[in-house]
Amino acid sequence: MNQGIEFRHVSKRYGNDAAAPLVVQDVSFAVRKGTLTTILGPSGCGKTTTLRMMAGLESATSGQIFLDGRDVTALGPADRNLSMMFQSYALFPHMDVLANVGYGLKMSGVAKDETRRRAQAVLHSVGLVDFDQRRPSELSGGQQQRVALARALVLEPAVLLFDEPLSNLDARLRREMREEIRGLQQRLGLTVAYVTHDQSEALAVSDHIIVMQDGRIAQRGTPQELYEHPASEFVAGFMGEALLFDATALADGRVALGPLTLAGPPGQQPGPVKVAVRPEAWRVQRSGEGLAAKLVKASYLGSFFEYSFDTELGRVFAVSHELSDVLRVGDGVALNLAEHGVSVLPVR
Repeated sequence: MNQGIEFRHVSKRYGNDAAAPLVVQDVSFAVRKGTLTTILGPSGCGKTTTLRMMAGLESATSGQIFLDGRDVTALGPADRNLSMMFQSYALFPHMDVLANVGYGLKMSGVAKDETRRRAQAVLHSVGLVDFDQRRPSELSGGQQQRVALARALVLEPAVLLFDEPLSNLDARLRREMREEIRGLQQRLGLTVAYVTHDQSEALAVSDHIIVMQDGRIAQRGTPQELYEHPASEFVAGFMGEALLFDATALADGRVALGPLTLAGPPGQQPGPVKVAVRPEAWRVQRSGEGLAAKLVKASYLGSFFEYSFDTELGRVFAVSHELSDVLRVGDGVALNLAEHGVSVLPVR
């Protein structure tokens, strides 16, 4: 069996009222063994409920859930051979680091010496050497996060679940810890389901991404597929920043966006469409043909500039890494589009 996690037509509603709305609606997907799949979406989309059904903390209203090829739909958390790392870390404040990490092994009846050996080994693997006797209150946020990760790993689960694991950390530490999690997952060949609302986090750590909207799967695929080929306006806007413009698909297969034309997707029928353009797709020129634009706002962010332009299409937001020729508010330019970062979407 190649599937570490599989959902088959799973739905969930809270309460016993059959008329109550479904918070997860007929969701089917598979996570291959040894890969990391992120469930991504805004608050209320059903992603955390989906993760909690994997863990056995919530029961599915209908459908089947398989872990490592075994139907676990009716099993409780203790019978599912998985570990879950919570957003709050849930460390025991009165226990030292070693006791926190070894707690699950102790409760499973593992001998004291073996528990100590395994706990110390996994602490070493997450970069926490000589921290055995410290209490959680004596650790930084990043160190607490590593302890929680070690506690999940020490049980050697078939599946590891993460619920918004980095949301309590500052930006620099989030970057470091997402690299740590991804490195451990790849090095140990773990099967991981990871929930977040942070698009950049999902792009950085995932083999595959499932984007959820209103309890359903809006789109799934590799990070590159979802970023470069979104299937809807929602996915285009949620997977990184993108502006949507009204456009027209022509009979020759091209798409007219104001004075600009671009290649349409295969099989595109003539008529109204939407074009999603990411900020990095705009090419800014001092002169020449293109979309006439006037700069109305410029922001310097160290390695690049953010520009806002007024155009006949409306407001355009662009990112430029050209630091030797900086535009000033009021400058007129011509805008053109690169092939990367531009998607043609159906009108719904």
